[in-house]
Amino acid sequence: MSNTWKKTALLFLSSQTLSLFGTMLVQYAILWYITLEAKSGVMLSLLIVIGVLPMLFLSPFAGVWADRYDRKKLIILSDSLVALTTLGLAIAFALGYEAYWLFFLASFLRAIGQGIQMPAVAAFVPQFVPKEHLMRVNGLLGSIQAATMLVAPMAAGALMSIAPLQTIFYIDVVTAALAVLVMTVFVRVPPHARASNPAAEKTATFHDLKLGFRYVRHHTYLTRFFLFSALFMFLVAPVAFLTPLQVARSFGEDVWRLTAIEVLFSIGMMLGGGLLSIWGGFRNRVYTMMLATVIVGSFTIALGLVPWFWVYLVLMGVVGISMPLFNTPATVLLQEHVEEAYMGRVFSVMTMISSSAMPAGMLMFGPLGDVIAIEWLLIGTGAGIVLLGVALKRSRVLIDAGWPESTVSETSDPTPESTTD
Repeated sequence: MSNTWKKTALLFLSSQTLSLFGTMLVQYAILWYITLEAKSGVMLSLLIVIGVLPMLFLSPFAGVWADRYDRKKLIILSDSLVALTTLGLAIAFALGYEAYWLFFLASFLRAIGQGIQMPAVAAFVPQFVPKEHLMRVNGLLGSIQAATMLVAPMAAGALMSIAPLQTIFYIDVVTAALAVLVMTVFVRVPPHARASNPAAEKTATFHDLKLGFRYVRHHTYLTRFFLFSALFMFLVAPVAFLTPLQVARSFGEDVWRLTAIEVLFSIGMMLGGGLLSIWGGFRNRVYTMMLATVIVGSFTIALGLVPWFWVYLVLMGVVGISMPLFNTPATVLLQEHVEEAYMGRVFSVMTMISSSAMPAGMLMFGPLGDVIAIEWLLIGTGAGIVLLGVALKRSRVLIDAGWPESTVSETSDPTPESTTD
């Protein structure tokens, strides 16, 4: 793989681009259809919950599967499940069935596919990308995700205005089919060691799940890393979700203003991912995360103080740039230091945190936003994020683990795969 990893990475990123674009296109189309037709906050909340819960509850098992089976095949399987679900929805619409429950069922099944895919993708990348290039490849993947977040809503809006809704569904089927074709035919990566071991498939799933949680629990680095990540995502919830409401209340309810903050944030994320793909971040991954944490916290405070909308947009763009500077090194840290046999299960824990911490933050800060000014919430959570960055600097365990050559070694069970219940 050492001579062909760049070609493999390019093909894999192309496959992910196709898959992600179709997925986001349908996601926005369903969201807007429910918004315009049902005009119900309860229906929207139900749609969002249905799209999150399967990933939250499935991710631990998806991590076990990613450590047990060929991760490439799992990615292909998940893309196929999403494509078949969308195809069924398109056929139902073409036949005149447009009940809301079809959208909820489709969102549930698509969330299952995404729940399987997320740990598999994160664990698959280190199989063909050298460690010294993980930051750049993950940075490019982050830029692709940000670009998709920018283009997909505009494309969905344009298509919904000129074509039937099922047209968008068919586009997703085509992009997913192309993604599967690229992964199947052109991305040639041998299965990881355990996927080639027939005895591994005989191990009980819950036994593997228990070993995965034991692995995390017995590594001080991992427990502190996940605690820090959960606190960061919890505190970021207001700047991620409440800023459109703040803009509508403080600057005006014009649609262009709401569009502008989303566009600037997405452009910022694209630039941040591109910056990492070129720069690579500090040699110590934690220093890059620390910088991002302090910037996000400081500019979140500024978003609560600035009275001029054009300055507000600039600040939002900087926050967007900073997010990949946190997320990408966090991913690379795990890819560099976690043993391959546990990669999927460790990333499943990360998926659980990312799927639950920000919604949990909204459960707290959302209602508070109707009681006190959102500006005060931004100032308070921004200060908390800055303090979190300071605390990260003082964590010797995380700082030591941030160096690329370091390894996670403190475990009471160095070979738990061979143990029995």
